[in-house]
Amino acid sequence: MSHNVIECKKVWKIFGEQAGKEVDAVRDEGLGKVEALERFQSVVAVADASFEVSQGEIFCIMGLSGSGKSTLLRLINRLIEPTSGHILINGQDIGNLDAKSLRTLRSETIGMVFQNAALLPHRTVRDNVAFALELRQVSKPERDTVAEEMLDLVRLRGWEDRMPAELSGGMQQRVGLARALAADPDILLMDEPFSALDPLIRRQLQGQFLELSSVMKKTTVFITHDLDEAIRLGNRIAIMKDGVLVQIGTPEEIVTKPVDDYVAEFVKGISRLALVRAHMIMQSIETYHETTGEDLSCLPVASAEADLNELINLSVDTDRPILILKDKKSVGIVTKHNLLRGIQGEKDYGE
Repeated sequence: MSHNVIECKKVWKIFGEQAGKEVDAVRDEGLGKVEALERFQSVVAVADASFEVSQGEIFCIMGLSGSGKSTLLRLINRLIEPTSGHILINGQDIGNLDAKSLRTLRSETIGMVFQNAALLPHRTVRDNVAFALELRQVSKPERDTVAEEMLDLVRLRGWEDRMPAELSGGMQQRVGLARALAADPDILLMDEPFSALDPLIRRQLQGQFLELSSVMKKTTVFITHDLDEAIRLGNRIAIMKDGVLVQIGTPEEIVTKPVDDYVAEFVKGISRLALVRAHMIMQSIETYHETTGEDLSCLPVASAEADLNELINLSVDTDRPILILKDKKSVGIVTKHNLLRGIQGEKDYGE
């Protein structure tokens, strides 16, 4: 059973001269970001953030510029100090770590990948990847071996002796990812690592990252402002607005059950075809049979987890409904009406 690798408990970050005192007023009076700035000349960057990230999970945090997502990421490894609240890594409150223990945490447990790969320009690709191991005083033969293994993973074998200036932007990002992986951290913190890349290269790297994640099973917090990217990569997504985590859920939950108008506006342009499943739009067999009296034998069948794309492909070849199965048992019916409602995004799919 997986366990929680990261836990954030009621974490606040307020930038201001008396942030410690102001957090009580902001919390108790329910002040928003604008009100706090007007009243205290302080910036509420993160407000009462609580969430957990389980082992091997990709947890995407997304929001517009200034929403607090990058600040929250930096709080997780104490690059900045929280105003209040607690952050636990593998059950340990990192607020209690001394300077030496904190350095060990950052060098051995947490790896970071930034939007700018920030490679050392005077070092070869191999030496850039091995840099963290060099700081640990690992022998050169061992760190070279590890670096070459990581470069193989990110498909840069043969580029070991090149300099960063000889690489494209996408290749440099892959070197940055290999560098983070070389230290073999439990956790990856990724701050919009693909956002500056061309769309095609970006999608290629997203796919490669998913492949690596399935193999290495690193616990990942991934910051992005792109909902398509969050949906493709994330096991769960947290949407931030003005420092507040507005909604946390699976991609399906975020798109199909937005908690408020802000989230609904965020997701309205997202295709539902790969997110909405048959079990979410089906109606009961009893209701359908009572209404139509139709014989349900010889119907096309689909799994309860079939998405709209699969259901559409079945539906175009027949006028009959689709019988939905779970564990080889009939559990529901999807008619063309249900299917169209699912594509449209109506809440009452089964009506």
